Amino acid sequence: MASHGQPPLLPPTPQQIETLALEALSRLPAPFSEHLAHVVLFVEEFADEDVLKDMEIDDPFGLTGLYTGRPVGQEAQTGDAPPTVHLYRRPLLDEWVETGVPLDALITHVVVHEIGHHFGLSDIDMHVLEDMVAP
Repeated sequence: MASHGQPPLLPPTPQQIETLALEALSRLPAPFSEHLAHVVLFVEEFADEDVLKDMEIDDPFGLTGLYTGRPVGQEAQTGDAPPTVHLYRRPLLDEWVETGVPLDALITHVVVHEIGHHFGLSDIDMHVLEDMVAP
């Protein structure tokens, strides 16, 4: 129950998660920021069953984000969908609660990791980029 005069605490909405993700993307330096115009961001509750099956993930809480699309530099093919970053709200919120990592830092971590796939970055490069854009 909320304290007198305090509103009840509610989990962040998909729109609030999206705002944090867009803020993280806005902190990416050039030349990264110059290649994001066509990347689409989705915030969903969970990955759908087909995605989980394709990735061989049994627990829907086991996937916080996903990049789909061709990395920068690979030629687009007819019928390609735009590159997308999917953030999965419920797994993100669980990880936030379990780890105690500030939500903006967690969202930044996942967004940078997924965007790293867009650029074909190694895990080490993703960590360097994440340090550059940390909230």
